[in-house]
Formats: sequence, C-alpha cells, structure tokens
Amino acid sequence: MPERATGSLPPLLSQTGAFRDPVQSQLQVSESLIPYELNVPFWSDGATKARWVSVPQAAKVAFRAEGEWTFPPGTVFVKHFDLATDETQPGVTRRLETRLLVCDATGGVYGVTYKWRTDQRDADLLATNQTEAIFINTATGVRTQSWYYPSRQDCLTCHTPLAGGVLGVKTRQLNRASTFPSGVSDNQLRAWNHVGLLEPELSEAKLATLSKLARAEDLTRSLEDRARSYLDANCAQCHRPQGTVANFDARYDTPMANQNLINGPILIDEGIDGARVIAPNDKWRSIMLMRLSRLDGTKMPPLAHSEMDPRGAALLQAWIESLPGPKVLPPPEITPLGGDYRKSVTVHLKVSEPDASIRYTLDGSVPTKADLLYEQPIAVVSPTVVRAKAFKPGFTKSITAQEVFSVGD
Repeated sequence: MPERATGSLPPLLSQTGAFRDPVQSQLQVSESLIPYELNVPFWSDGATKARWVSVPQAAKVAFRAEGEWTFPPGTVFVKHFDLATDETQPGVTRRLETRLLVCDATGGVYGVTYKWRTDQRDADLLATNQTEAIFINTATGVRTQSWYYPSRQDCLTCHTPLAGGVLGVKTRQLNRASTFPSGVSDNQLRAWNHVGLLEPELSEAKLATLSKLARAEDLTRSLEDRARSYLDANCAQCHRPQGTVANFDARYDTPMANQNLINGPILIDEGIDGARVIAPNDKWRSIMLMRLSRLDGTKMPPLAHSEMDPRGAALLQAWIESLPGPKVLPPPEITPLGGDYRKSVTVHLKVSEPDASIRYTLDGSVPTKADLLYEQPIAVVSPTVVRAKAFKPGFTKSITAQEVFSVGD
C-alpha cells in the first residue's frame, strides 16, 4: 500500500498482498498479518468480521494502558466482512467487503474499501460509497437487507485524529485470550509483548491490572460494565471531549461519574419532557436508547448502519431499567394510527398500567392534569392532532403520545 492516500492504490484486493490466494474458500492471509480479536466489536449490521494487522519489521507500537495506542507509519489493518445469507443455514455466508486502514507517512491514516465480486474470486477497489440490496433466505421466504460500502472519506468520519486514527486496537479491547494460527492460546497483550511489538514493554504484574471491555454475554460482569463497554465500542470514537456536538463521554476509561451519561443533559430533546442521555429507570426519556433503536435520520451510529442491533438495544434497556428511580408510566397507545382518512375516525386511547388516567388534547398542546380526561372513544371529524399523556400517583407521568389525523377529502 502507498505511503499516502494520494499514491497509486492497487485496483484489486489480490494485488495488495493481504491474501496469498483470495480464491480459496478459506482466506489465506499473508504471513506478515497478525490476527487479532476484540472484546466488544463495533456493530456492523449483523456481519461477522475477521481482523489482522501488519506492523513494519523492527517497528514498535506505542503502548498505553488507557487511551489510544500509536502505530508506526506503514502499519496496515485489514478487516474482512462476511454476511450470513440463509437464516435456515447459518453457515452459508457471502463475502461482502475487505477494508484496509493504513497508517500513512504523515502520522495520519487513510482507509480503502474493496468490494467482493459476485463470483467471490476477487474484490475491486471502490472510488466512492455504494449501497447494495442483499437477499437473505428465511424460513418463510426472502428478505432484503441494505448494505452500505463506505467511501474513503467515510472512513475518516470515524477514524479521526482525535480518536487516534485507529479505533479498535487498544488495551481494553485486546486484553483477552485468543488462539493464534500456531495453535497457541494466550492473552493477546502478553503475546504482542512477547514478540517485541509493544513499547514500553508490558510486565506480567502490569498486565494483571489492565482494564478490559465486558462482552454483552459475559454474565460475570455487571450490567453497567457491559453497557458502558458497548457504548465505548460503538460511540466513543465520536462521543468524547472535543468530539461531536454532545455532552457525554462514551469512553470506558473515563470514570463513570465523569461520563455525564446518567441524567446527562441533551441538546436535542426530541420533544420529550425531562429527556436525558440516560434517564434512570426510564427507557422512554433516555435519548441514547431511542436513537440506538432507530433507523431514520437520527439513528446512531449514523454511518454504514441500516439494521438495528437488537442485542445492543436490549442490553442498554436492561441497564437503564436496573438504575434506581421512580416507577414510570408508559405512554398511552393511540389507535388507529394517524394518517389520511376520508371520513371521521373513532380514536381509542389505552395505557397498560392499571388505574392510570389519560389526559388528552386535540389542539396539538402538551396534555396536563387539567386537560380532558379520557373516558370514551374520541370522534375525529376534521384534521386533528391527538396528544395523550398518562398520570398516576406515585409514578412519573408518561411522555406524550401523538398521532396526526387528516380527515376529509
């Protein structure tokens, strides 16, 4: 790979030297590539990923117990993506892309994407981003998943100088056991230190004190650890001091008390009263969970992401609901859904909490305890904004539910 992004880039993956023979069913990587695994991988729309790194001969990686490592120019990271394409046969996968991230001669990084051909025999360098519809066989038919191939500029959206350029390869991610091609299993940090990659060298006593991210399924770690680890892997590249416009720090190395997560103020409240980054025991006012659970223009992460991460959302919700706080009423259910109707509509309101009262408005204002009490279905005969809120003594009031009805020709 060239020293700078402006150099001549190999048009084919087979010409990069990363793989000895990409045609094989099992990718045969170059002997100069060291495989590595992360404690908590970034969510990539359900794809499985394999990772390798090549460090120039005799060069050293600047090790830090916390924060980002610094890699010498000429270091190349290779990340390969496979996607399962048959839900009835999980072993059936398709090669989608292989990304290379290069530490350049200026102290920065550049990234390139190689998109695999349909015959899976080689991959072509992309000059810009692309989106492809991937067909997935299911037990009941075929569904379509949209896959986003990032451009070179897209790579720099996340791989910023503030985040150290290289994202995943750091102490808290590599501090785990892995089995190497030789068959030897060992902690990756110990193995890297053993072959002389780290500077300063890492002592065995120091290794025992180093932090590690907690995998979602690791029940030996607390919910808080697992949720904060997930946020570190998926959000911390942007959400950190001097990063994106936000008030919280998603880095796991930052003490919890300084992260500004729980009850942290937010900049865009989505029209929700009392909204916070994380609202204790209140999933409806926790904007982080809301944006993690969306796929529209407000989704997070915002790039190369078209499928929701159900396990990540469930983990974050479980943590929120474990935090001490008053009981919270769910928002009322409004049926039918809003939309265009030619004739009048009978609207029903319902809340799952027994003995909770529902107050509603028909003028678009936020309901209060002084507004109309819902006692019977509402006849909507003209364009109307129905807004409703639930109340009950001893509970935090619900957020406002809303549906917009356009009635008439």
